[in-house]
Amino acid sequence: MSTLRYAAIGDSFTEGIGDELPDGTPRGWADQTATQIALVRPVEYVNLAIRGRLMKPIATEQVDRALDLKPDLITFNGGGNDLLRPSVDIDTLALFSERIILRCQRAGVRLVVLSGANPSQHLPFGSKINSTGLRLQQVVADLAERYDVEFVDNFGDLELSRAPYWSPDRLHLNAAGHRRVAARLLSALGYEAPSEWFTPHPDADPKRGVGEQVQYYREHVAPWVWKHLRGRSSGDGVEPKFATWTPIPV
Repeated sequence: MSTLRYAAIGDSFTEGIGDELPDGTPRGWADQTATQIALVRPVEYVNLAIRGRLMKPIATEQVDRALDLKPDLITFNGGGNDLLRPSVDIDTLALFSERIILRCQRAGVRLVVLSGANPSQHLPFGSKINSTGLRLQQVVADLAERYDVEFVDNFGDLELSRAPYWSPDRLHLNAAGHRRVAARLLSALGYEAPSEWFTPHPDADPKRGVGEQVQYYREHVAPWVWKHLRGRSSGDGVEPKFATWTPIPV
């Protein structure tokens, strides 16, 4: 069978933050997807996603770089970091999403668009994030339907929104969450995922006390706010983990 060339673009969701290997390298759903497909056919893989990236560089620099590599398949997710800013223009995010769709269609490359999972139940100001996230999800879903592009709706997956699928920062999925996203993507692509990746998480959602909430704000929220007040991004100085075609071992 011919080799599948798969390119992933996006931010921390696609880079795999929250699902780290023992050496600290992020793995995530895109890596897991490539690995599972490689059990069926040869795969060469690039992952150009970088944590903290806003939609604009994903829709310009990353997609252009990916298309220069002549892939067969691109997966795209973006907009999550834009939604965390004090103000966000959904129409602008829609235009950037449309640019990616049109660039891939003109190049004859199969594109799968994924929405990010919904963290709003566990975050400060979660209702605002949920509201803008739903708007973005609907806009992207409408674009996918208009252009007949495959769309995997993780934002609307109620199981995935539960606390046991999230890392301690409550903003990134953990290993179980990334496996579930990989399973949903593999199904959309026509491949089988390990059945346990779809099995609902048995753990109950935790009841968090005041002390735990204070610790969470001190360890995660305050550093994030301070970093962005200084105009910094978690992706500053970070390079893509797979910038050139990398064969996936079987």
